[in-house]
Amino acid sequence: MVIWATSEPSSQPEHVSSFACNALALSPEARKRHFEEVAPALLKVKKSTRELPDGYEFEFPANKETYQLLTEWAFQERLCCPFLDIGMRFDREGGPLWLLLTGRPGTKEFIKEEFAPAMQ
Repeated sequence: MVIWATSEPSSQPEHVSSFACNALALSPEARKRHFEEVAPALLKVKKSTRELPDGYEFEFPANKETYQLLTEWAFQERLCCPFLDIGMRFDREGGPLWLLLTGRPGTKEFIKEEFAPAMQ
């Protein structure tokens, strides 16, 4: 029998950030691109939204251009909204690309309010 034991600290941070986006975490140039270019471009190609118990997932076309926009958006979004768990996945057999936004209790309500245009 093998027993795994570790004394390493958890990968989860001890600090718990508030439910507030800090757009100033981005440089003026990055903020402009994030909110005025990347987010609107992603909204144009979003196919659907699915509600999850702790957040939402958004369906996108599984192409290189959309993937690159999503990874750019996610990298910047995690700086200004550090409380979000952000994930992406490709469904098998050539299926869609999904962006998952989840988190601790209260995150789902925040997403619904702050990301209202994406919910439609």
